[in-house]
Amino acid sequence: MKNFVKLLVVSILGGVLTLGSYKVFIEDEQTAVLPPVVNNTPNVIPANYPGKIYGTNADFTEAAEKTVNGVVHVKNVAVYRGPRTMRDYIYGNNRGGKALQGTGSGVIISPDGYIVTNNHVIKGASEIEVTLNNNKTFKAEIIGNDETSDIALLKIDAEDLDYLPFGDSNNVRLGEWVLAVGNPFNLKSTVTAGIISATARDLNTHDATPQSFIQTDAAINPGNSGGALVNINGELVGINTAITSQTGSYIGYAFAVPSNNARKIVEDLLEYGDVQKGVLGIRGGSVTPRAVEELGLETNQGVFVADVSSQSGAEKAGLKEGDIIKQIDNVKINKFSDLTGYINSKRPNEKVEVHFLRNGEEQQTEVTLTKFETYTINPLKLEVSNASKDELKALKAENGVKIYRTLSPKLPANELVGSIITAIDNEKVYDVKDVERIFSRINAGEDIMITLIDKNGEKQRIVWR
Repeated sequence: MKNFVKLLVVSILGGVLTLGSYKVFIEDEQTAVLPPVVNNTPNVIPANYPGKIYGTNADFTEAAEKTVNGVVHVKNVAVYRGPRTMRDYIYGNNRGGKALQGTGSGVIISPDGYIVTNNHVIKGASEIEVTLNNNKTFKAEIIGNDETSDIALLKIDAEDLDYLPFGDSNNVRLGEWVLAVGNPFNLKSTVTAGIISATARDLNTHDATPQSFIQTDAAINPGNSGGALVNINGELVGINTAITSQTGSYIGYAFAVPSNNARKIVEDLLEYGDVQKGVLGIRGGSVTPRAVEELGLETNQGVFVADVSSQSGAEKAGLKEGDIIKQIDNVKINKFSDLTGYINSKRPNEKVEVHFLRNGEEQQTEVTLTKFETYTINPLKLEVSNASKDELKALKAENGVKIYRTLSPKLPANELVGSIITAIDNEKVYDVKDVERIFSRINAGEDIMITLIDKNGEKQRIVWR
């Protein structure tokens, strides 16, 4: 009996020690991971909250409600006519019809009906139909477009429309909440949420002109093109444009044209009828680990100036080959797409403050941007610009225009970009206006002979068929 009591006491004591050990070594750790719930009522932060927002307790409802009525459904309609027979003439049949080329989204930016969308949404359209969130439909007029930036401006005959105010895309921050609003798969007024994943993202892999997109993980799918990327205050910070996906649908990588760039293009189209491009007047590239090693650079980020164009704002301001641009105005320049993204929001004759390194010393200078004229040769998928005297002299050319970039991945950009076109169909060209004049009278389908001097100084004749 005594043995049984002793055994019972030992068992109870062992259980107490085990429970105590559990409380000391295990339960305390769980408490540190899962803090106690103090209040079952969720904390809701309004969309116009002026402070910083942490976690996922932000309320998107106000921003969404502000935005959906300012985003429209855009239909690209092609009008076609079939072959006419004698019976058609007798009975008045036109044997025509309409075909839906594609759909996308657009953003109302003024109460009187101006709408921003992507150029690829309305490209080739005979008619454009715009449907508001209240299901009213309007015919839209194309005011202007810029193929390079993939931005187009439309106008509908309407008044007192809900519209989205432009935000400052230079102020977006990594991790900031954003909403994507559009019409994916023809589902109207769809709102998705995400964060800013990156800024000044360059997707261009087939020519020498870097692009500058805002990257987000907000879900964007086919049909979202031309829609709005807005911040938590309902301000427009981007025009949704592209996704990177092997399937063609969202996998977490979506891209938008920054609102500052889109706004500048819209203002140019309204005031000038085309896009006014200002340039610093340099050629160069992002500072890379290879450049740091080979050139002995003292910084790992920035834009290395490889060449300064003659008579450009950069030359007049004193920038030189070998300088490393670190900042323009209040925008840090870590890579070349940072530079182009900011400069593309400026116009010719505007002044910018350039901060740069020269021989390891920080310096700054004020640069007046100069006008950059280009012409897109659509049949050849080439964009040409005026060539400077130094560029002509370097290739021993008496006249010509420079191939500024290629517009098709099928073209050998490394070989063509920088070459000088001296003649088209044996007619000499001196500037982009000559190129535009010649191509205005060339009929579609005609063979085109281009005479050029390549980057090695060799003269070539190429026939495009």
